[in-house]
Formats: sequence, C-alpha cells, structure tokens
Amino acid sequence: MGALNYLAIEGVIGAGKTSLAERVSEKLNGRLVLEQSEDNPYLEDFYREPKRYAFQVQLFFLLSRYRQLVNLPQQDLFHPFLIADYLFAKDKIFAYLNLEERDLVLYDRVVNLLETDLTKPDLVIYLQTSAERLIDNIKQRNRKFEKQISTDYIKRLNNAYNEFFFRYSNTPLLVINTTEIDFVKNEEDLDDLIAQIMNPPMGVKYYVPRKK
Repeated sequence: MGALNYLAIEGVIGAGKTSLAERVSEKLNGRLVLEQSEDNPYLEDFYREPKRYAFQVQLFFLLSRYRQLVNLPQQDLFHPFLIADYLFAKDKIFAYLNLEERDLVLYDRVVNLLETDLTKPDLVIYLQTSAERLIDNIKQRNRKFEKQISTDYIKRLNNAYNEFFFRYSNTPLLVINTTEIDFVKNEEDLDDLIAQIMNPPMGVKYYVPRKK
C-alpha cells in the first residue's frame, strides 16, 4: 500500500480505542482526533429510553462526526500522522442496530450524501474483545452517561461490530484481540503493536502478539 498518513482506531464502547489513539499519537508525534461522545445531548436519554431517542442521538452523532472529519488535513508540517479514535463508517453499525425502518430510510439518504466528502483512512485498527471485558471496563471508568447501558445492549453491539468488521473491505484492516496485550501499561506491547502498524497489510491482518 501507499504511505501511511491517516489511521483510525475502532472498537466497542470500553474497548480502549481512545487510550490506544493517545498512546500511538505520543509515539508517532501524530495529530490526535477524538470523538466528542459526551457532547451529545441525547446520549444519556438514549441509554435510558433507547426507542424514544434513537433517531435524535444517531443524527447528532452523524453530523458531529462529519463536521469534525470533513476538513481535516491529511498532513501538516508538525505532525506526520493523523490518528482518530473512530471511523466514520461505523456510524452505520449503531443506525442499523437501533433505528426503526422508516427512520433508517431517511438516515441512509443523509449518510450517503455525507460520506462521499470524506477521505478514507490508510489503515483501520479494530480492537476486538469480549462483551464481559467491555462491561468490566465500562464499570471501572464509571462515567455518568454510561451507567444506563444495559448488558444486553453491549452484547448486541459487540456482535454487530464483529459482523461489520468481518465483512469490512473499504480500507486495509488490522484486527487486534486485546485479551493478551496491554498497550496502555506495557511499553513493549505498545512498541510491538506500533511496529506492525508501520508495516500495514494490503487487506486484512490479525495481530499476533509478541512471545513473552
């Protein structure tokens, strides 16, 4: 593949995508782009009453992500890499999981117009983990707006993510099972992961952790 300039990191709520984006950005002197989830005024209401607020929360996220990504430069003089903790295309995972059919028709019309303006990442990293670990991580970080999230929703969302990335082919993809690595606290794990990022696949690659 060509030069690696734009990297997007994905995963279910609690998978550690923001932590990894921050660590990789530090190592590579990258420009960091973080999703502003807590700015969504409908999010807490959605977790409490998902059917009532699904469309509002989805549309707010869609437009917020679009505004953030549409004018991003791929490179600047001071940061050779652009590193985001989300992929715009993942918005469809939540839409198809949460929206009613009539709302989904309108959503598809809007997203199809918007996504043509956006640059695709050179590499996407998907952090894959179990629903049980995601639930534990969410409890440990104890964020107010996440306390309403049900165990069933996390399980359904995790399955939806796995299915989405099983079929994903829009960009090169590096799949990382986070069960056996700790890229936040273990510097050697992080360095090994970055070495594989800097040698990205042409298609799909499953990360094999270094032997300890």
